[in-house]
Amino acid sequence: MAATTNRVDGTATTGTVTTQVTTNGRTIIDDTVVAKVAGIAARDVPGVFALGGNAARAFGAIRDAIGSSALGQGVRVEVGETQVAVDLTIVVDYPIPMMDVASAVRAAVTKAVTELVGLEVTEVNIAINDVNIPALNGVETDAEGRVR
Repeated sequence: MAATTNRVDGTATTGTVTTQVTTNGRTIIDDTVVAKVAGIAARDVPGVFALGGNAARAFGAIRDAIGSSALGQGVRVEVGETQVAVDLTIVVDYPIPMMDVASAVRAAVTKAVTELVGLEVTEVNIAINDVNIPALNGVETDAEGRVR
């Protein structure tokens, strides 16, 4: 079996990460919160149509229909003591350049996680698994390519 290495400092945790310990107490932020912050930041980037693979998006549509949403859908995080690595699966809008979207997502996720969670982002890996063609899907978009 091949040895695996952590992409973040210290030992990656499962479930929670302590981000601050003071004489008055400690602050613990759950990994799912870090994933949600990354997901929200990625969704806000022009050219990102959706997050997640086909199955995740199908389940997401069901959740949306019943009034629930998974903001961390399509996001996986590996959290260490002071660092985080993020893996995203996204669908981009056609004809927006995919590498430009990926770069913008990487910057937005890094900024959001650093500023809001207080963790250093070691890497943001992006897998583009589909392209949305609004004309074929009957989806109307605005001037920036956002779904109306």
